[in-house]
Amino acid sequence: MGKIAWVFPGQGSQYVGMGKSVAKACPKAKALLDTASRLLGYDLAKLCWEGPESELRKTEYTQPALLTVSTMLAHVLYTEGLKPDVVAGHSLGEYSALVAAGSLSFEGAVSLVARRGQLMEDAVPCGKGAMAVLLGLDLPTVRSICQDASQGEVVEAANLNCPGQIVISGDRSAVKRAMALGKMEGARRVLELEVSGPFHSSLMRPIADVFAQDLASVHLDDPQVPFVANVTADYVQDATTLRKVLLQQLYSPVRWEETIRRLLADGVGTFVEVGPGQVLGGLIKRISRDAAIVGFQEMEGLEKVLEMAKGDIVI
Repeated sequence: MGKIAWVFPGQGSQYVGMGKSVAKACPKAKALLDTASRLLGYDLAKLCWEGPESELRKTEYTQPALLTVSTMLAHVLYTEGLKPDVVAGHSLGEYSALVAAGSLSFEGAVSLVARRGQLMEDAVPCGKGAMAVLLGLDLPTVRSICQDASQGEVVEAANLNCPGQIVISGDRSAVKRAMALGKMEGARRVLELEVSGPFHSSLMRPIADVFAQDLASVHLDDPQVPFVANVTADYVQDATTLRKVLLQQLYSPVRWEETIRRLLADGVGTFVEVGPGQVLGGLIKRISRDAAIVGFQEMEGLEKVLEMAKGDIVI
């Protein structure tokens, strides 16, 4: 089976109803939800369980909601005696991973992601930025397309998710030009994403200086579980470097494919997706058909995770 990695999803994995079964089954998990509501100043449980979906999709609400539910799920796994050999998260998911790794307190993480979400939401005027996914093209081709489409504006590769799936981000008009060029270059599919800003592009760089002050106010420990960062696709072992990569992550590409390949090369054979949705499992399968993947997003998935940990099943 090899090593076990816990991977934590980012924005886009949310859904109305998430975390409800966990809160009902585990009082300590429900207590985390209550703590988040108190810190945020609104009823997070109601938002997660009742929506509306349009509100849950807003970056300023999505980020603390996903962090909280993912942390609730990780708490259940730890309570069951499970623990990861290594952790990683996709964009926002890095904060959930760092809580699981003992580097960041849950309370600190809630305050940080709430602030992060607000800053990202407000970084670029509404309608000015955009993101789109290009399917079926390699990275050199996408970078060439972005260069040709920029015309003095910003459009960049933002999420390097898996072979043939790259997300671009930047000024809306430049992204639109890149989408058209992508079709001309033979992209299998080109799709604009429903997001509120040009995340992981250089248009996010100005908010890094502001967020640095928030990050400085929160205590970070060295990770107690090995942690692989998006920005470097490599291990980060100390709190000082963590602060740097968390800032860089705002305006740098998410190197997810490289992250997973690094984990595979280091002996990870099983990935547990800890959090809402099944996005990461799908990406990992496209990176390695041999990887064993199990998702844990609601309580009914716990038995499967426990069986996997015992080596009784192969995913």
